[in-house]
Amino acid sequence: MKSPKRVVKVSICVLALSLCSTSCQAKDMEESGSKELGSVDGVVITEEQVRSRNAGELESLELEFLKEKAAFTRDEHTVLREGLENIIREKLASDEADRRGIPVEKLFELEVQQKIKEPTVEEIDAFYEDNIQRINLSKEDAAPRIRDYLKSMQKARVMEEFLRGLENNQKVIRALGPYRVDVKAPERPSKGPLSAPVELVYFGDFQCTYCKAFSRTLKRVTEHYGDKVRLVYRQYPLTAIHPDAQHAAEASLCAEAQDRFWEMYDLLLENSENLKDENLMKIAEQAGLDADNFQSCLTSGRYRSVVSEDIHAGATAGVEGTPTLFVNGRYLNGNHPYEEVAEIIDEELKLNNNPQ
Repeated sequence: MKSPKRVVKVSICVLALSLCSTSCQAKDMEESGSKELGSVDGVVITEEQVRSRNAGELESLELEFLKEKAAFTRDEHTVLREGLENIIREKLASDEADRRGIPVEKLFELEVQQKIKEPTVEEIDAFYEDNIQRINLSKEDAAPRIRDYLKSMQKARVMEEFLRGLENNQKVIRALGPYRVDVKAPERPSKGPLSAPVELVYFGDFQCTYCKAFSRTLKRVTEHYGDKVRLVYRQYPLTAIHPDAQHAAEASLCAEAQDRFWEMYDLLLENSENLKDENLMKIAEQAGLDADNFQSCLTSGRYRSVVSEDIHAGATAGVEGTPTLFVNGRYLNGNHPYEEVAEIIDEELKLNNNPQ
């Protein structure tokens, strides 16, 4: 017969082993992502189960978090850079005004305001024709706004030239450059040489009306700059508002597998109002694709994960909508006119000591 003390010691050991086992099991569950979140009549509900059931909502939440994080970093950089530029410009203008013995306001009137010319009718007409897809107004109604826009652009250029000229007489150092993010993707559809000094990484949606218009700007850019730019396309289907955009994105990558991406790209945008699966097959035939291979590729979901990778990469880089373009990593969101895109490309070519 066991003594009472012996029984107590054995009981304590059994209890300790039981607690250790329970603790170890709990630790193992947490490490495997199966942390217990609840139970019903002893049946455990794990975190893994809940996450699996709500995967779509959690993914959307993660994407929003990534976009907000990127937006904060970008906006913070913008505030710092603009603040730095303002201080530099104020100092340059103040020194020049003092040298001439005139107020700063008079300096800007002489060197900037008096050099701005009224845009000609021909210039206004040319801008309207180049951007007709973006302007939902008649030429007569749009003309005053175009005139103001061209004048503002001209004023900015004259101001920039004047202040840059002042820098020739001063020692100005900028340690804070443009905000950039790494969105390079060598395995994605592209045109232009790898050695191009300017890489354009474009996030688009084939059902996006603005992307359709922006494609003409990109075409003009690639034609004008030739081998000086490389255009890379990344997928960013906005499925919440464009239900067929996901499959269209996958279809374009199936076309890339047959070396016909850009042919498919043009046709998908042309048919952006009807990108149902049955029409995707017709578009693929128009693009010169092997129909059986294309259908097999599309129905298998072969490139679903690639599209998902692009969406996550875009969110991490701060893409909030389409079209979004990164010029050597510099963020440009929206359907911007050719002139604004070209201005940034020209800046990058200068930074790379490459003639325009």
